[in-house]
Formats: sequence, structure tokens, C-alpha cells
Amino acid sequence: MTAILVLQGPNLNLLGTREPEIYGHESLDQIHAGLAVRAAELGLGIDFFQSNHEGALIDRLHRRDFDIAVVNAGGLTHTSVA
Repeated sequence: MTAILVLQGPNLNLLGTREPEIYGHESLDQIHAGLAVRAAELGLGIDFFQSNHEGALIDRLHRRDFDIAVVNAGGLTHTSVA
């Protein structure tokens, strides 16, 4: 089975509550639930990880227990040096 890691960067834990008129009303958990349903339909394994700490995100990638990584960088797009 193909294993997918969905890596969520800083501030994405606030989806649904932070400026919902801009970012929408759906929470990160709701988004993950929808992705999990679709992955199951496609016969894919899926794991989710979110952190507001750049090092934790890099450490998660270094586990290398996935075939595909999808990265939603969030706040890293503004200040990351990694």
C-alpha cells in the first residue's frame, strides 16, 4: 500500500477559527477527515502531522516512513530557512 504523509506547517491548526472569512470555516481535523475518506477509497495509507515548530516538521520528514509527502507549508512560506 502506498503511504502518504500530509505535513501541515505553522498556523494551520487555526483553520476554521482564525479569520474564517479569509481562510474558511473548515477545521484542520475536518480537512484531514475528508482526505482520510478519499485515501481509503483509493486504497492509500495516509498519516497527518502538523506542527508550529520547523524542527518538528523536519524531524517528521526524517522518519522516512512514507512513499509520498504532501507539504502545506503554512507560515513556513514567510520565514523558513530550512
